[in-house]
Amino acid sequence: MNADAAVPTTMTAWTQHRYGGAEVVAPEQVPVPSPGPGDVLVRVQATALNSADARIMQGNPLALRLAFGLRRPRTTVQGRDIAGIVVAVGRDVTTLRVGDAVLGEGTGGGLAPFVVVAAARLVRRPDGLDAVVAAALPLAGGTAWQALARAGITGDRARGARVLVVGAGGGVGHFAVQLAARRGADVTAIAGERSRSVVRELGATTVLDHRRTDPATLAAASFDAVLVTAGDHSLRALRRLLVPGGSVVLIGGGTGRIIGPIAMVLRALPMSLVGSRRVRPLTVVTKPEITAELARLAAAGELTPHIERVWPLAEANAALAHIASGHTIGKVVVRGG
Repeated sequence: MNADAAVPTTMTAWTQHRYGGAEVVAPEQVPVPSPGPGDVLVRVQATALNSADARIMQGNPLALRLAFGLRRPRTTVQGRDIAGIVVAVGRDVTTLRVGDAVLGEGTGGGLAPFVVVAAARLVRRPDGLDAVVAAALPLAGGTAWQALARAGITGDRARGARVLVVGAGGGVGHFAVQLAARRGADVTAIAGERSRSVVRELGATTVLDHRRTDPATLAAASFDAVLVTAGDHSLRALRRLLVPGGSVVLIGGGTGRIIGPIAMVLRALPMSLVGSRRVRPLTVVTKPEITAELARLAAAGELTPHIERVWPLAEANAALAHIASGHTIGKVVVRGG
């Protein structure tokens, strides 16, 4: 293993040993992890938080615990999206080296000074791209990118397409607005009052207040794509909004305590198989090639994550509490120590 000689043996990480709110997360002295053969050790400069971090922290919905630990979380340190500097590489790593600036989506551990990430999940950070901005890109930006692809809002098909984004003020939603508008789509956004001006600045041509707008009341056959990031909506009503050949893409939503968004996905399955208007659940996978393209666009000034607030690592529990509240506009980032 090649390593920076300045790497310490211990660090203070924001750790949890049971499910709950931000109050169960506390600073704890732990060993600095060592990278496996295909891993790198990254000195964390910034970590962006997502709703996934809050859900894993809380163990909510309960079905999530089947994957992340039945009685206590296997992921004891949250923070999946990171930007930092490689300080050690595993013996099989050939794509990265010590000193490289990187960004990417790991499997947790970012709320600490150092984190181990599989090298295959990271990409080099373009020159001039700030670590805070870089950390905001991978999961939320990648999800928005994949949702637009699932809806067919790509290439020539995107130009002039009519896209509705439900929950446009959040992490994924605000990226979806930007990316769709950048591709030439006409974007209608449903967002909270606090985020309406932000969403409009990001490219939405029409912005509706979510408290006063039920998507089901919009004109039928109005949209080529409807992207749903939040809420528990009638899928039949959403499908009614589509033109023939259009798609509703389910990114988030569903409020059930037991299975959460899985209930909406199950309701969508019959609608994903028949008819010219489809309801399509989205399964997001980590795609470093998308992360690299998002980073390129951000470095060129063509994509700008809205960062609501940057917390210092010493106040990471406050950042987690804010994410768990569900009122974030754009992204929340924790700056490394």
